Amino acid sequence: MTNKLRMRELIGCGVLIVAILYVVYKYLTRSKRSLDKKHVVITGGSSGIGKAVAIEVARMGANVTLIARNEEKLHSAKLEVMRNCIHPEQQKIQYFSVDVSENYEAIEKALDAAEEDLGPVYMLVNCAGMAICGKLEDTNISDIKYLMDLNYFGSLYPTKVLVPRMKCRGEGIIVMVSSQAGLLGIYGLSAYSATKFALRGLAEALHMECKPYNVSVTLALPPDTDTPGLANEEKTKPLETRLISESAGLIQPEVVAKRLVVDALNGTFYSTVGFESFMLKTLCCGMTPVVSLEELFLQVFLMGGFRLISSVYLASFHRIIKNCMKTRDTTKKAE
Repeated sequence: MTNKLRMRELIGCGVLIVAILYVVYKYLTRSKRSLDKKHVVITGGSSGIGKAVAIEVARMGANVTLIARNEEKLHSAKLEVMRNCIHPEQQKIQYFSVDVSENYEAIEKALDAAEEDLGPVYMLVNCAGMAICGKLEDTNISDIKYLMDLNYFGSLYPTKVLVPRMKCRGEGIIVMVSSQAGLLGIYGLSAYSATKFALRGLAEALHMECKPYNVSVTLALPPDTDTPGLANEEKTKPLETRLISESAGLIQPEVVAKRLVVDALNGTFYSTVGFESFMLKTLCCGMTPVVSLEELFLQVFLMGGFRLISSVYLASFHRIIKNCMKTRDTTKKAE
């Protein structure tokens, strides 16, 4: 009996080792597409994650079109991106001042002009977005509508313009920058979370529509990132939201950009940075696209353990909220 148990243990260990080696092999031999001499369009490209992505793809030899509202910031970003080109005499960097949240026709016109100058768009990175913090009852209807226009329609419009063209050519990459708040509703981000959740639904459906045409879709889920947008967000962020957000730390935009570009080139559906984002994408995978056997393997075997860990996180979040309420009540009574 002992020998049989040992034999089963040895077989089990052998199977596990083979599985691990297979995962490592698939990861190391995964094909990566090149951006050299390809045209990349980045919305929200004048600052933050968008500008960091522009610099990253310029270092890979891409021609870049930046789209944002502020022309002065766009010009400054263009000069910075140009300094990072690996083929200074050959690469072209241009920009268009367009509000992606407002006019579909204006976006279509800008993208037509961009392709006329730099050729067909190979990769679209939708970075335009912002957060307005506050409990739902404290958030103006006009702000809620603006968040949906910018965060959701600001990604949908450019994507709608370019997807049929990519399908026609049989190649392309679409990236949508969501957030950890696109998988987890967080106190004080009710309006913002809804817009980022919407991007997940769009990305999943679009992936199914585009896969037969060799066009990939990647959904980025960055945590709090050290950008001008975050600095502005902090002005209205409730204490509870700030304390909850601090548990994931603060990431530099360059780190997010590097991971995003690598994942997009590898055809990965979710792009994450840090343990919390990885845990969230595993817990919330549901019916999201299966892009590799190793990822499926990890999701199946980590789901249960991550659910237990997540319950600890949630308990700590609710404790933060309860403590803040007690502090406010105490302060009111003292007054």
